[in-house]
This record gives sequence, structure tokens and C-alpha cells, in this order.
Amino acid sequence: MSYTPPYSITSKAVKLIAEISEKIGAITALSDNPLSLQLRRENRIKTIHSSLAIESNTLSIQQITDIIDGKRVLGAPDEIQEVKNAVEAYKLLLQLNPNNEKDLLRAHRLMTADLVKLNGKYRNGGVGIFDGTKVIHVAPPAMRVPELMADLFSWLKNSDEHPLIKSCVFHYEFEFIHPFEDGNGRMGRLWQTVILKHWKPVFAWIPVETLVKQHQKEYYDALNFTLTNANSTQFIEFMLDLLNTEIDNIINRQKVTTKVTIKVTINQQKIIDVIKDNPYIKQSELAEIIGITLKSIKSNMKKLQDEGIIRRIGANKNGYWEVTQG
Repeated sequence: MSYTPPYSITSKAVKLIAEISEKIGAITALSDNPLSLQLRRENRIKTIHSSLAIESNTLSIQQITDIIDGKRVLGAPDEIQEVKNAVEAYKLLLQLNPNNEKDLLRAHRLMTADLVKLNGKYRNGGVGIFDGTKVIHVAPPAMRVPELMADLFSWLKNSDEHPLIKSCVFHYEFEFIHPFEDGNGRMGRLWQTVILKHWKPVFAWIPVETLVKQHQKEYYDALNFTLTNANSTQFIEFMLDLLNTEIDNIINRQKVTTKVTIKVTINQQKIIDVIKDNPYIKQSELAEIIGITLKSIKSNMKKLQDEGIIRRIGANKNGYWEVTQG
């Protein structure tokens, strides 16, 4: 491997990697919930909205939702086209190979269709990154882009570094090279997701872009600092922090959604109400009060326990019931 990007793995980064790796299992488990399809759709819409809003697209989440649903939307034609392009690019997300440079070009072609002359092709001129009128970074000459991108993909494919680190380093290096005439921000963020979903598929549905949008100034500050120092250490820490925070948010939202939407039958609600009044009540007493068989009581209470709505505290003889929801 001829090229190794400059960065250091700090104790903070190691700690964040451990936390993210542990928590991602909870999201994987929660994604088996029937609600996950709706949550995935919502997260995808948020991702597209945030990614384009960072690049000054003014369309709202509702307008983007309407475009996805095939409804007519009033707005600037180029902004509507950006949404349609992003939708098509993200549809391809699960198929993209993070180590395949041709896949990157393919995704850029979709992301910038009818908007950029050299869509799906590397730039042939000079570009820079600006903060207002101030030049933050002058990208390498166009003639060097193919070589630099080949080196970057070679490192990505052959490095033994943790995928979380590789995704952040690639993101930074990509922005440093700035290989396209336009769409570099969108593609850099997209490809970090591509790398992460190759490690854990659930990352395809985590709206990292939303968190970047919410912390846009800090994102650009970290990126600019990194570009100025030609070392991605601080950017790695910043992005890992964002990922860790977003994973916490998703876990909490999905837990709340699951709790709120659990449905109980009339008899199950009666059981809950009686237990609230008398946690020490016996199942035989419940059957008499509610007017159903003991077998039905046991079956309904098992369902309530499985849903996490009630739980047994202590032994069968001297224990009691606790209502955790409802």
C-alpha cells in the first residue's frame, strides 16, 4: 500500500469506537420491529433534506416527501432536480461497493444528472473551498485527481483500520482532493455512509446528514481545521461524536415509538388496571374479577410480559406484579 493518509488514533476516538460498536447492536435489534420500515423512510427523507439543505437547497421536508410520492411541487427547477437525483442516488446505496471507484463515479452521475456538465467524471479545472469570500482550501491540480483518488481507494480497500476510522478519513481525504467540479460535499458524506453500511447495514438508514446539518458550523470548522493542518485527527473525533450522538437518538426514539404504539386488548387493559390497584393479586383472583378462565389470564399476562408492559418482581409465592407501561 503506497499511500497512508495522515491522522492519529486518539484515546477519545478509541472510546467512541467502542461505544458505537456496542450500541449499534441495539439498533440492529430494533430494526427488526415492524415500525422500522416507516422509520427508515422517515430517516431517508431527513437524510436527503439535510444533505441538500447544507448545499443551500430551500425545499422543505414536506416538499421532498411530495416529490418522492410523485406529487407536483412548486419550486426552483434545479432544486427539484437535486431532490430527484438524490433520491435515485440513495436508492442505489445498498448496491454500492465502497472500494469500487467506478461505483463512486456512478453515484456522482446520478447525484448531479442534468445539473453538472461533468457528471460522473472528475474535474478538468481548478477548484477551491470558500468561507464566504475567504479561500479555505485550494484543491490539488486536476491532472493529479485520478492518481490521488486511485491511491485513496487503494488505502480504503487494503487498510486494516476500523471501518469507523476509515469512513471518517475517506470523508476528509475526499474533501481535500475535491475531485468533482460540483457535488463534492454531498458525495463525501454519501460515501462515508456507503463505507459504514458495508460494515453494518443498518447505517444505510441512519440520518448522519441530519446531525451534520444541525451542527453545520461545527462540521465546517472541524473540516476547515483539518484541511489547514493536513491531518484528519480532529475531523475523525468530530464525526465519531456525531455518529455516537445520532445512534443514541435513534435508540431512544425507537424505544419510545415502540412503547407508544403497543396495542392491548380489552381484557389485557383490565388486567393492567387491576394490577395497578393490587400488585399482589393472584392470577386466580384476576380470572374471577375479569370473568375469564385462568388459562386466558395466564395467556394474556404472558403476552403483556413479552411486550414489556408488565413484569414479575420476586418469587411466584411472595412476589408482586409491576406495570411498566400503560
